[in-house]
Amino acid sequence: MIQEAIEVGVIVERRVLNNRWVDHAWTPVAVLAGAPAALPWTVLDETPVATRYYAGPSQLEFFASDTEMYRENLRAGQPSLWVSLRPVSTPPGVSLRLVTADPSEAEALTEPGTDIIEAVSMPPEIRDRLAAFVEAHHVDRPFVKRKRDRADPEAFASRPPGVRNRGR
Repeated sequence: MIQEAIEVGVIVERRVLNNRWVDHAWTPVAVLAGAPAALPWTVLDETPVATRYYAGPSQLEFFASDTEMYRENLRAGQPSLWVSLRPVSTPPGVSLRLVTADPSEAEALTEPGTDIIEAVSMPPEIRDRLAAFVEAHHVDRPFVKRKRDRADPEAFASRPPGVRNRGR
């Protein structure tokens, strides 16, 4: 399997909420091309309502089998990366789970409904590297329409009591 990985850094924000049930919310706000030398969870900026952190490094992986989705992402008006944060019981309260350039993978990450998944702008350096990867590895695959099985019109027909279905 052809793949490429690059290290990125992730910036997240913890915002204070005026809500009786939840006192704060975490939001990914940026992905950096490359990971800085800062330690994970270094405070970058702090105001009374929000604190920005360098959440840490992550591996952004590109797979040759996903080039169609990368290509669609690159064709969008604003190419994005999706960041997944998972709530944890230890400080600071979330952990960095994943960064992806594949919109379908990002959608699949929302299925459990427990993680925080947000799209952030793709930095130009990452966009250029992803475009080069797609150019080198994309193969157009023709669409093949599957044929459906023909329905059995008698499958749900009503039968007198005690008469079994022919297919059983």
